[in-house]
Amino acid sequence: MLVLGRKVGERILVGEDIVLTVVSAGRDGVRIGIEAPRDVRIHRAEIIDQVAEGNRAAVATGATADEVRALLALRPAP
Repeated sequence: MLVLGRKVGERILVGEDIVLTVVSAGRDGVRIGIEAPRDVRIHRAEIIDQVAEGNRAAVATGATADEVRALLALRPAP
């Protein structure tokens, strides 16, 4: 993993067509702007993990997708 220090307004280039810009930084976290072609999919990792967990739970219990969503909504966020 490459770890870089950046200040607000500084950018990181990924390949030839993806630009990450540090929009703001504070005690609560960092906000990053992403410029990428429309065909590049960008997802938050925790959302992908939650969907995968829901899929596993649905398969294991035989629950419907709506039932799994309802159960996940009741669980506190990690």
